[in-house]
Amino acid sequence: MDPIWIGVIAIVALLVLIGLRVPIGVSLGAVSLIGLMFVRSTEAAFGIFGDLPFEFGANWSLSAVPMFLLMGSVAYHSGLTSSLFNAARLWLSGLPGGLAVATNFASAGFAAASGSSLATAAAMGRLAIPEMLRLGYDKALSSGVVAASGTLGALIPPSLAFVLYGWFTETSIGALLIAGILPGLLTAFVYAAMIIARCMIWPKLAPRADYVITWKERWAALLEIWPIPLLVLGVIGGIYSGTATPTEAGALGAVIAILIALMQGRMTWGVFKTSVLEALESTAGIFFVAIGALLLTRLLAFSGVPTVMVDLIGAWAIDPLMLIIGLSIVYLILGMFLDPLGLMLLTLPVFLPMFEALKLDMIWVGVIVVKYIEIGLLTPPVGLNAYVVKSVVGDAIPLTTIFRGLAWFIGAEAIIMVLLIAFPEISTTLPNYMMN
Repeated sequence: MDPIWIGVIAIVALLVLIGLRVPIGVSLGAVSLIGLMFVRSTEAAFGIFGDLPFEFGANWSLSAVPMFLLMGSVAYHSGLTSSLFNAARLWLSGLPGGLAVATNFASAGFAAASGSSLATAAAMGRLAIPEMLRLGYDKALSSGVVAASGTLGALIPPSLAFVLYGWFTETSIGALLIAGILPGLLTAFVYAAMIIARCMIWPKLAPRADYVITWKERWAALLEIWPIPLLVLGVIGGIYSGTATPTEAGALGAVIAILIALMQGRMTWGVFKTSVLEALESTAGIFFVAIGALLLTRLLAFSGVPTVMVDLIGAWAIDPLMLIIGLSIVYLILGMFLDPLGLMLLTLPVFLPMFEALKLDMIWVGVIVVKYIEIGLLTPPVGLNAYVVKSVVGDAIPLTTIFRGLAWFIGAEAIIMVLLIAFPEISTTLPNYMMN
């Protein structure tokens, strides 16, 4: 059989297995191994299968993954981020939909400390939703803002998605992490503008708070959030200044989080043990999927599928915008069904040759890709952040209500994506300054 057809059959088989809910890592590994047997030989397939996991695991730049995960776990389990929502609430509650706006910006701060969208949604769900419901906020708005703003963890550094994308595409991980800052802030401000506009038009969505807040309370709340700016500056400042690589910045962030927790008396043996185990489990899961994606890359390379795709580009994707539109369609559809990191690692082996053929800016493309997997966390039927919020609120808010609330934020994401695609400078300005 022609190797190209073997590659095509492998892709189809992979999609079928994923559709049958077989774990993505298992699907990638099994299909790639069998495909390599047909394209090369059984001995060659098992030789590749034996070497790749070590080559991948020994990659020094990927040490940033467990370090960022450990930093986020320590910050979450030691309660370092619990003061964020209180400060945002005191300063922003006077705005229309003030608590929802406060939740949005507090989530941005939490994301900068944890790097995890799911952890951000879970933590802010416990803190913010009960308070909003107590004040009579609309259930769809209350749950939707928590689920949507939680996705900022995929964009604002530290971002595991950018680390994996940078490794896979051989793009500067430090530049990618810095590139996520402005798009992340843009997302937070567009969300806030949408919330304020809705609550001005329909005041019943968010009744004003009935308590009086003094300036003394506001300034006192700011003094309690000092660990988060310190943590963020330690990571982002180290990368931007060039004094630390992303891996070193991740380790620095983990150390800073542990030291702050110790200073505040929040670092117990139980917190430390839980944080380390959680980081190890998450790292193992991410690496398992990534190794499968690497095997698929080898299979596609040997089968010649990327070459055929590059040839097709000459026919229909001469304009880079056409490729970005095609990528948008694929990510929006697959994002409804697949795990975000799994989706990225599944599709990059197919799209990467196209990006390279059209000589696209890989930092800009990285922001677009990460934004789309972020949107996938919100879209039904498998919007993971919606399910995280549902697990927090229990029977208080139906899942359909959460997705109804998310519809407004998905609409806001359409505006954000148009801006990011039309103005690449939003994504590339800070990395260009850093590299110059």
